[in-house]
Amino acid sequence: MNNTQNTEKNAAEAARLYELFREFYDAYAGERARLDRCETMYRGDHWSGVPAEDINEPRPVTPVIQSAIENVRADLDDYVPEAVVTADNAAYSELAETLTQVIRENHLNCSYDEEYRALTHDLLVCGYGVQEIGYDPEAAGGMGQAFVRHVDVNAVLFDPLVCDIGDGRAVFKFARRTREWFRQHYPDDAEGLTDDGLFMDTDGDGLLSPRIDRSIMLIECWLREYDAKKSRWAVHVVKLAGGKILEDSRRHYPKGVYRHGQYPFVVTQLFPRKGSPLGYGFVDMFETAQRYSDKLDQIVMKNALMASRNKLLVTGSSGFDIDDLRDWSKEVHKGDNLNGVTWFQTAPLPAYLISYIADMRSGIKEESGSNDWSRGLTNYGVTSGTAISALQEKSSKRARMAAKSLHTAFRKAVEQELELEREFALGLRCIKTYIDRADPEGAARADHAARELMNSDDMPISIRVTVKVQKETGFSAIAHNDTVFRLVETGMISPEVGLELIVFDGKEQAKALMKNKAEEAAGRRTV
Repeated sequence: MNNTQNTEKNAAEAARLYELFREFYDAYAGERARLDRCETMYRGDHWSGVPAEDINEPRPVTPVIQSAIENVRADLDDYVPEAVVTADNAAYSELAETLTQVIRENHLNCSYDEEYRALTHDLLVCGYGVQEIGYDPEAAGGMGQAFVRHVDVNAVLFDPLVCDIGDGRAVFKFARRTREWFRQHYPDDAEGLTDDGLFMDTDGDGLLSPRIDRSIMLIECWLREYDAKKSRWAVHVVKLAGGKILEDSRRHYPKGVYRHGQYPFVVTQLFPRKGSPLGYGFVDMFETAQRYSDKLDQIVMKNALMASRNKLLVTGSSGFDIDDLRDWSKEVHKGDNLNGVTWFQTAPLPAYLISYIADMRSGIKEESGSNDWSRGLTNYGVTSGTAISALQEKSSKRARMAAKSLHTAFRKAVEQELELEREFALGLRCIKTYIDRADPEGAARADHAARELMNSDDMPISIRVTVKVQKETGFSAIAHNDTVFRLVETGMISPEVGLELIVFDGKEQAKALMKNKAEEAAGRRTV
């Protein structure tokens, strides 16, 4: 095939993918409006869309939704997940421990705790969060490592025809880049790129006003293709900008850019939507109650403002001068008829209205799981740490439900991450940081097992990924440790087992020091 035919084929493929992108983008018009509304409600700016005739009305905002969301986010911070690779077969135990350390290092390097916080914001406010799993060949000092990172929900499009993203025709991720960026990354194509001016409403947040004409939309199109002869899927990525194809993994990796053949994205839903991989958030559930609550506040405040400035009605037959009556410094006013002067007082609002507003806000807090117990506030003299922990555990069902969804998605992401480590990373990197100087033979065995894993076509069946919480809450840890201490005191378990069970910072260091002292004591006894 000559160069002309290649150029025509690339142009036709670019046109097809751009057409598919426009189909997805147009289908997301209502979703983009919903996401903007959710963010607006979250930051308490929903009065910005009031009619012009109400511009002088008071606009009170009590951020009940924002407070409820941040309270649940604070709960979810106590559920930051950590991957643990376990092995059913003892032969793979050292390998499983090594892989656990590798995943932990990856997440430390990519600051997964920050990615997790951004994910929880999208999950609670927008109703779903998106994570991308990929491989960075320049990470780990040039040795490469896999990563899991958050993706802005405004910058990704899934197939609107399916409810499982794995069944979709494509996944698009897009962002704007300057022409200088394209000169640095694609010097051969940068000068010929032109932007058609589409997709203008994806930029800016209403506060910033970027120069869109100085940037070009970069689109990543992920495609999943099925090979019926081999009964396997292959995933490819095509990068487009200015109507042209800049990169196409199908040219260099016909078997797929990633061997696992799955879209490298995981979606977490808060409240599921039928027939869609997306979800609803807290704003969708409680927006109406928030608006009515603030509207009632507006009525109360307007009534208070009116009551603070009572009106004086003066008829022409009263004989009083209006400007003279305005002068409160005078002690005497001259007129003909007092019956022509009347004070007009604003009628007070019903007493039940104030309690109704409070009940409405309390309902939002209770239904969202942001009640007093979940905030650590208790009544009736509850001071026991175990009792407070029990009350918080009982009141944080909504946070625990969201945490379960996050942990399920995290497990799926880590499974892909392990696949990428197996496919691309060097076995030497896995052991280089984690050599146990006290057990060089164990390090050699782990090195050999890791190399076998990296070079094999199939993961060992006995390897599985489980998820645990990185750090227990203070009250939960106290209650847990108190139970362990009681078991040790009664002799049901040994102090060594108790040390393994209790939770505290510096636990691994304490165990290593105890092991070293035991070895030194054993050496002195031998001598």
